[in-house]
Amino acid sequence: MKQNTRLRKYLIWLFWIAVWQAANMLIHNNIIFVGPMDMILALMELVRDSSFWASIFNSFARISIGFLGAFVLGILLGSLAYVSGLVKELLEPIMLLIKSVPVASFVILALIWIGSHNLSVFTSFLVVVPMIYVSTLSGLEHTDRKLLEMARVFSMPLYKQVRYIYIPGLLPYLISGCRTALGMSWKSGVAAEVIGIPEGSIGEQLYYSKLYLDTAGLFAWTFVIIIVSALFEHLFLYLLKKVRH
Repeated sequence: MKQNTRLRKYLIWLFWIAVWQAANMLIHNNIIFVGPMDMILALMELVRDSSFWASIFNSFARISIGFLGAFVLGILLGSLAYVSGLVKELLEPIMLLIKSVPVASFVILALIWIGSHNLSVFTSFLVVVPMIYVSTLSGLEHTDRKLLEMARVFSMPLYKQVRYIYIPGLLPYLISGCRTALGMSWKSGVAAEVIGIPEGSIGEQLYYSKLYLDTAGLFAWTFVIIIVSALFEHLFLYLLKKVRH
């Protein structure tokens, strides 16, 4: 059964790659649209350049710092909001504001405040904080009340309540929120780099690909973003799930 499912997934991917190639042949203009082989050739050319790896490392480091900072702060603020109704009311308009303001507005403000170097850190941080905050608050608010009542009856210490009741109840919400937040951190972080063009970043390479009409290079860098963000997501969620054990 598993082999059949895996084979079906591979066939689906092959189908869409074939559609991609067919679209390229139909359009027949590599400035407007390139095929999978054009992208692979461009990628093979990129990997020989040391600046390719430096750009990936720089962007990965900045976006990861922004995400991890937001992850910690989001859990902290969500926990405080759960404990105190006043904190929840005070944070509600701020979180709503952050979620509502377009990423481009944050990027322009950040360019004025901190310059382009740490732009992706700031942007990914701001985008992720509300997501982790909401996931944390929802998870804590939906913790099993019967288990909490039992803990109070048997005078269970707070650290044991956190470990055996709150964390297992919170993790499904946190994992679900992180799936979205991880993708958004990369989308917003790279978008910020494209606008701010910090030196030695993926966003800078995307900008130059657009500037020189290097569509194959643009596709190759986009593919790199997808792979790196997917690897980071899988690693982070794997470690997060380990908290259960």
